[in-house]
Amino acid sequence: MDASQTGGDAPARLPHGAGRPVRFPATDGYPLGGFLWQAERAEASPRPVVVITSATSVRCRYYARFAAYLFEHGFDVLTYDYRGIDQSRPARLRGFAADWADWGEKDCEGALRFAANHFGPRPISIVAHSIGGFALGLAPSTQGVKRIFTVGAQYAHWRDYASQPKYRMLFKYHAVMPLLTALFGYFPAKRLGWMEDTPAGVVRDWSRMRARFEDTIRPGRRIDGRREADMLKDRMARITAPILAVGLSDDPHGTIPAVGRLLAYFSASERTHLHLNPADIGHPAIGHFAFFHDRFRDTLWPLALAWLEDGIVPDRFRHRLL
Repeated sequence: MDASQTGGDAPARLPHGAGRPVRFPATDGYPLGGFLWQAERAEASPRPVVVITSATSVRCRYYARFAAYLFEHGFDVLTYDYRGIDQSRPARLRGFAADWADWGEKDCEGALRFAANHFGPRPISIVAHSIGGFALGLAPSTQGVKRIFTVGAQYAHWRDYASQPKYRMLFKYHAVMPLLTALFGYFPAKRLGWMEDTPAGVVRDWSRMRARFEDTIRPGRRIDGRREADMLKDRMARITAPILAVGLSDDPHGTIPAVGRLLAYFSASERTHLHLNPADIGHPAIGHFAFFHDRFRDTLWPLALAWLEDGIVPDRFRHRLL
């Protein structure tokens, strides 16, 4: 379905929990696919908008139930897949050129532009998972968003991995993943049951990430004499939307150092770091992914809703602020 088919005054009724397929271009014209949750008709008070930006190689369908929850609570919602992933996958992934910077400055930016054009002058907020919290910082239009809510957001510097599984993660993501990518021309993650198949450039960024992202992302590229990576870093420092960054104590990726390392780049934003323990909500585990499972609809999802609606952290969680 073309993006133009999703507009109009009275979009088709959505099945329960399902978004409508949508397509729109990234900033370089690459076609991206995703899903749209939109109210059926214009309301007296226009609904605010949320754009959900995904974790590395996690298809946007994963966030559908969470998107439907936000829709039920008064938001119109857009999810999308980065180039190379699911709805935005090319016919051939071997040799397909895409890196983390493309996912941010071209794909996330394309999604934000589409949302702005499609919905008009409504406030737009972002929900970001894992690398999505990094990608949003590279999109120029993020400088105009209202609020940002992130879960486990970081950029995979290996020293930030949780101590107990660190060496297993090093072997998995920094040895096996780049080796198989070199053999196949992309990472065949589906065959291993890890995630979605992944472009080689993304694997390169992940497996080589240093303590400062600007020393890893496109280090040799220059624009008008400046390193492109430094220009991307400066872009993050101009974002002013308040950020609530949620980390989980049993998340081996989104540890306190990892979340803090990324937050430090958003120096113009009011940043709130909330570090939760699964026991806070009576669960044995949450980890890196389960925040978006609908079993947390009544416990964790209201936390996101309170931030997106009013910019507040509910009292029951405030003792976990860092």
